[in-house]
Amino acid sequence: MFAITLRFLLAVDLWLSKRLGVCACEESPWGSIRPLVRLVEFSGHVIPWLVGTVYTLHGADVYTLLRGESVAEQELMLNLTLALILDLLLVRGVKMLVRCQTPVQNRSDILSAFFVERYSFPSGHASRAGMCARFFLAQLADTASMRVLVVSWAVLVSLSRLLLARHYVTDVGFGLAMGYCQYSVVERFWVTWDCLHDLLFIQLRESLDRAYDKLWMVDWKH
Repeated sequence: MFAITLRFLLAVDLWLSKRLGVCACEESPWGSIRPLVRLVEFSGHVIPWLVGTVYTLHGADVYTLLRGESVAEQELMLNLTLALILDLLLVRGVKMLVRCQTPVQNRSDILSAFFVERYSFPSGHASRAGMCARFFLAQLADTASMRVLVVSWAVLVSLSRLLLARHYVTDVGFGLAMGYCQYSVVERFWVTWDCLHDLLFIQLRESLDRAYDKLWMVDWKH
């Protein structure tokens, strides 16, 4: 009974995913809006997100941080960077474990796949969208219009994966749930600047102690 139910659900997933892939290529029913959908897809790619957060952290002025200005913003960027790295590692790990092939109608593009996507489950874009959406809703979105914008973006990025036939419905659904849960881990292990400062200070002090010990072990007679 369980096997029959599972096969039925997989068949529904395959049928629905195929019906939703209306932008899989230029000849598809909605092929004319494919460039726009690809642009939405690219907004959820890991590369611009990582580059943007790392650039923001790198651009932080040391004097400004020491004075305490914009420390909260830099702390947000730091934890967002760590969250993106966590999401990338978890998604890649699950993909290598499950090894589900991408839909046959999937057409790879340079913009859509910086890495060669061999496996489908789960959707990294959907996972990233779910994680970032919850991150922004909890940390930055303080108005109703901003919350609607964040949720709409996450939905559109996830939907783009189906319209372009990159993933199955189950891939996107599990990816969203996975990303939503990832923020709980990020929130639980939130890294503050004080904690990072103390950690770096301890590491620096240990390095100086080791260098000091080696200095005293040198035979100065030679």
